[in-house]
Amino acid sequence: SSDIADAIIDKDGETLFYLSAFEGGYDLWKHDLREKETSLLKKLDTSWAGLQLDKDGDNLFILGSTFQKMSVAGEKLERINYNAEMELDLAKEREYMFDHVCRQEARYFYSKGMHGVNWKQMTADYRKFLPHINNNYDFAELLSEMLGELNVSHTGGRFRPKASGDATANLGLLYNWDYKGEGVEVAEIVEYGPFDRATTKVKPGSVIERINGKDVTCDADLYTLLDMQADTKTLVSFCNPETGERWDEVVKPISNGAFSSLLYNRWVKQRAADVKKWSNGRLGYVHIESMDDASFRTIYSDLLGKYNKCEGVVIDTRFNGGGRLHEDIEVLFSGEKYLTQEIRGRDACDMPSRRWNKPSIMLQCEANYSNAHGTPWVYKYKKLGKLVGAPVPGTMTSVSWERLQDPTLIFGIPVIGYRTAEGTYLENSQLDPDILVLNSPETIVTGEDTQLRTAVEELLKEIDSKK
Repeated sequence: SSDIADAIIDKDGETLFYLSAFEGGYDLWKHDLREKETSLLKKLDTSWAGLQLDKDGDNLFILGSTFQKMSVAGEKLERINYNAEMELDLAKEREYMFDHVCRQEARYFYSKGMHGVNWKQMTADYRKFLPHINNNYDFAELLSEMLGELNVSHTGGRFRPKASGDATANLGLLYNWDYKGEGVEVAEIVEYGPFDRATTKVKPGSVIERINGKDVTCDADLYTLLDMQADTKTLVSFCNPETGERWDEVVKPISNGAFSSLLYNRWVKQRAADVKKWSNGRLGYVHIESMDDASFRTIYSDLLGKYNKCEGVVIDTRFNGGGRLHEDIEVLFSGEKYLTQEIRGRDACDMPSRRWNKPSIMLQCEANYSNAHGTPWVYKYKKLGKLVGAPVPGTMTSVSWERLQDPTLIFGIPVIGYRTAEGTYLENSQLDPDILVLNSPETIVTGEDTQLRTAVEELLKEIDSKK
């Protein structure tokens, strides 16, 4: 089991050369197709490369960050040094990429009718803007505007420049923004962040006075002092306003991406605690972060593990960006009890034991997208339970994102539509909840999740009515 970058067969059809990564980077291997023998030719440890034979099949070229050449007969590698320049007509390249997008969208769009748009005429109307565009920011915007005429999700142009700026680090703390003095007051230490350790003296109310010896002042942004500090030992100076005590602690700040993950886990943990409190431990709570394998494994583990004894479960799909999990969710939550395993007079397990066979309810919101529209739709269509929350826009298509000749540019083609038995598509078909609940900002900032509380109350009502 390994990751293959590329493979090629020699001109005689006797030997397979391939680039495979087992531990680090890719290495060059060969496999004798007649004798079924495999051997390592060269330890390259390259991050990526491709293979190409010359026209006579005598030499194998390894094309990656460095170029190498190997005689197929002699199996001796030599490095190819080169210095090349290319003059590129960027306007002509944008014209070519524009034509390519137009052709690909017409060829693979999930509906042959192109949502009623005269695509040939539409692309001609947008083509007239090309001579006035001289950068990829505007070109991506042009593609987005043109593709937006199709009134469909999962498309648009994206420009992702190669250049990256400074990265701001994070201390893993939440702050009291009502604090008026010098420095910044700590409101909360986020679990598993840099300061979540037994040796810290930091607690809510502690004030950060300096970072790496530089004062944290009222008229400067704290985060300017954390520039490029991720995973770097950083000196943070604190004081306790009540006792006057001052001290220093050294931590390694984390990236903002890592901090976002910690905040997500905090959000899930808070909602799980609310469900437990409001239901007096009778209900479980799972949040499907994304419609992918990792999220499915997490909720599967929670359902059949810590929530196995619960009477029901709240399934939260809010803020899910999609993937493809609707069939798995349907199977997981459609179990119907048909046996009970008993050991010496004690109930040990209900069957099916690998599916949830108790009541459930699902939360959705306006931020659900793609398969996070399709999954609640399937849940409702199969009558697995009620939907609670806000309407979800109809965005259920599957997409092919394609990188253009200029690799900083990407566009999307919705290639698969999902048609109901009635002949309508889920795309552009809004999914309304069974119970409409809109969370208000005034309530959310106080920590009250009205949609979640409603789901708990409704599921308990359903369970009690069946007793």
